[in-house]
Amino acid sequence: MGLFVMLGAAALLFLALKSGNLLSLSFAETYPVTARFDNIGGLKARAAVKSAGVVVGRVESIGFDDKTFQATVTMQLEKRFAFPKDSSAKILTSGLLGEQYIGLEVGGADKNLAANDTITQTQSAVVLENLISQFLFNRAADAGSTEGAKK
Repeated sequence: MGLFVMLGAAALLFLALKSGNLLSLSFAETYPVTARFDNIGGLKARAAVKSAGVVVGRVESIGFDDKTFQATVTMQLEKRFAFPKDSSAKILTSGLLGEQYIGLEVGGADKNLAANDTITQTQSAVVLENLISQFLFNRAADAGSTEGAKK
């Protein structure tokens, strides 16, 4: 009886870690690549790195460069996936309010990214709060200019 309780607890722990993106059982060889973003939104370490919807790596760490005032994201890409040097990285969201991940778009260069290379073409996260405030500000400005035209 105790054995079944222990197996059940281990299974629940495994599912909790797997669903929280805290556990990945990939033993594939990887190579590090960095990218700089103006805004990473809610991106977290261990987030997926995807290309064409397929997970090709994970975010290893996130730091801040106090010289350029940008976030530096280090990713571990699986060695079996080779990307051209001019590939671009975007921070995307799964669904409307889902988790954020990095999407890699393949470039056309002849040479591939190597260990410790930097992806220079990046697009920051779209922050929903900024979009809403910009929309409301524009609506208020339009309403103000309409009122001024009527007088």
